[in-house]
Amino acid sequence: MSRGRQRPVPSLPNDGVVRIFREKGSRGGKTVTVVRGLPRRELDAVAADLKRLCGAGGSAKNGAVEIQGDHRDKVAARLTGQGYQVKLAGG
Repeated sequence: MSRGRQRPVPSLPNDGVVRIFREKGSRGGKTVTVVRGLPRRELDAVAADLKRLCGAGGSAKNGAVEIQGDHRDKVAARLTGQGYQVKLAGG
């Protein structure tokens, strides 16, 4: 198994809906919460807020926010409270 390979980013419709995924593959068996569909100018601020909320590490890269661990419910509640239209997607 080669490390450092990027998974292809699924194409998402440009409908203004923020989608929250739980991903595990290509991450050494670790679960990550991935938020896609946010405006690019807000990625860093949202990533910092969600990392603080979840008490976990993470980053903003490739147009997505990644938070270590399975925090989909917390993230969805926070983003909904901030006025985003949110949909839980994936596994």
